[in-house]
Amino acid sequence: MVERSFAWLHQFKRLRIRYERRADLHQGLLELACSLICLRRLRTSR
Repeated sequence: MVERSFAWLHQFKRLRIRYERRADLHQGLLELACSLICLRRLRTSR
């Protein structure tokens, strides 16, 4: 399950290669990506 989650996160280029120097910006993008993944999963489960 963990490997699958990392694969989903690597679909987002800015998370695959860390361009941001500030940790808070990287954390924000990570949270946004997780939210988008959850939203997509909820939409397909209906």
